[in-house]
Amino acid sequence: MKKFRVNGVQLSSPVFFPDATRGVIRGVDSEDLKMADIEGVIVNTYHLMSHPGAGVIKDVGGIKNFMNWKGCVISDSGGFQLLSMIYKDSSFGKVSHEGVIFYRKGNKVLFGPEKCIQTQFAIGSDIMICLDDCPAAGSDNNTNKLSVSRTIDWARRCKNEYLKQLEQRKLSDISRPLLFAVIQGGDDKGERERCAFELRNIGFDGFGFGGWPLDTEGKPNLDILSYTASLMPDNLPKYALGVGSPQSIIDCTLMGYDIFDCVLPTRDARHKRLYVFNKNPADINFTLDKNIIGYIYIVDEKYVRDSRPLSEYCDCYSCKNYSREYISHLFSIGDSLASRLSTIHNLRTYTLLMDLLRKYDR
Repeated sequence: MKKFRVNGVQLSSPVFFPDATRGVIRGVDSEDLKMADIEGVIVNTYHLMSHPGAGVIKDVGGIKNFMNWKGCVISDSGGFQLLSMIYKDSSFGKVSHEGVIFYRKGNKVLFGPEKCIQTQFAIGSDIMICLDDCPAAGSDNNTNKLSVSRTIDWARRCKNEYLKQLEQRKLSDISRPLLFAVIQGGDDKGERERCAFELRNIGFDGFGFGGWPLDTEGKPNLDILSYTASLMPDNLPKYALGVGSPQSIIDCTLMGYDIFDCVLPTRDARHKRLYVFNKNPADINFTLDKNIIGYIYIVDEKYVRDSRPLSEYCDCYSCKNYSREYISHLFSIGDSLASRLSTIHNLRTYTLLMDLLRKYDR
């Protein structure tokens, strides 16, 4: 188990950050997150910059005051969302050495490394992510090389702007946010190595896996995930960006990754997929056991008269107070409480998994 400090608070790994993209996890509030033992959330810089605007968040004292959230906050750079739109449809904008140029309300807007960092300081997050160039899945070698070169250059500019902001704000080493860089390179291990080498030389507080963590068959690309983890310093946090299925978290934790984020548990909760441990957590061997966590589809007929809690191994608010048959009923009548109770449960299942992995000798 690795420990690291974030803005004066100590976190233990592995740790999972659910996606609060626009400053909210749909259907739950900050008290619900606390009940599920969530330690931090991740927000999206681009989306918050678009609405309500970084100035609005800055004026109320930062994203934590805005959300009434006392835990840790990671701000994603926002580049992934912009680049995904542009690579799919060039009418949204273009990518250049200067940064990402996107079109909004008939105007050209430059979102470069400096703007990315300035916006994240305005948001007031605890961990900031450098702007990186994430090409489309399956990109050719030339595209990957260009992506890596841009990622390195943008990371250097992000670091320079970050240091400038620290000086202007007179932030101490204890109170400052952390800055993470992202290792790109696609499936090209040589480019991954080049990217990691240059980013380590610049110097960051942590490093993340960049790009698509899935292979062409839609399965976790364990080879490239493991190789990228091996390029990161062992004494700093390793972040598997966008990795979030239970088995992927287990596999990547055993590789050495510390931080995970994903929409999966909250999205699945709203779509009636509720997670359950397939065996007693006390008997789990993470090296040998697979399919440790499964799911029930709560609106199936067999749950209409099932008075048991969602999971016999879960201690969440939902499992302590409500039955499968009641939550099935809530979904069947379209009541919003169904999503809330299900989201609390799925998130608590994830934090229980984190607790187990922290105790496991890896």
